[in-house]
Amino acid sequence: MNEAIRAPKVRVITDDGQQLGVMSVTDALSQAQGYGVDLVEIVPKANPPVCKIIDFGKYRYELTKREKLQRKHQQTTQVKEIRFHVSTDEHDFLFKARHARQFLEDGQKVKAGVLFKGREITYQDQGGALLRRLIEFLDEVAKVEQEARMEGRMMSVLFAPDRSKKKTQKQVSLNASPAKAQETSTQKG
Repeated sequence: MNEAIRAPKVRVITDDGQQLGVMSVTDALSQAQGYGVDLVEIVPKANPPVCKIIDFGKYRYELTKREKLQRKHQQTTQVKEIRFHVSTDEHDFLFKARHARQFLEDGQKVKAGVLFKGREITYQDQGGALLRRLIEFLDEVAKVEQEARMEGRMMSVLFAPDRSKKKTQKQVSLNASPAKAQETSTQKG
């Protein structure tokens, strides 16, 4: 910015985008001072570097505003965690599996884990079977991002939403709806 620009010649652009051409840094600085604003190096790697005659405070404000907008529109994924035990009953399994399915349909990742307490660590095969059953249950809406593996006293699997499976399900349900409507109308008649 201003005197910190090291290139001997620069391409100068005004605040509204009008090109003033290639000139020496001293000429560009004197023009910027004539307008009462700063000379800011926008593209330093260009040949010659591109400088803009703008109010630096306003420029910095617009940059931060643009970055905030980009962060706002950026999609953040949350990882939801669901824990099971080797002795988890059928109803509890289905309840937690439905919650996992809902999280995946909402576009969130799910980490499902079987926690082994005390001597339960000897029943790792039962924990693996429980996770395989969960993988089958969630197969329609998710893909396995990380296979089952032991992490301390917990065996866990990471699921990610599978967008392609979700689209095909919607298409199947949309295609099935008119057929059902047609069947019911023929039965009534």
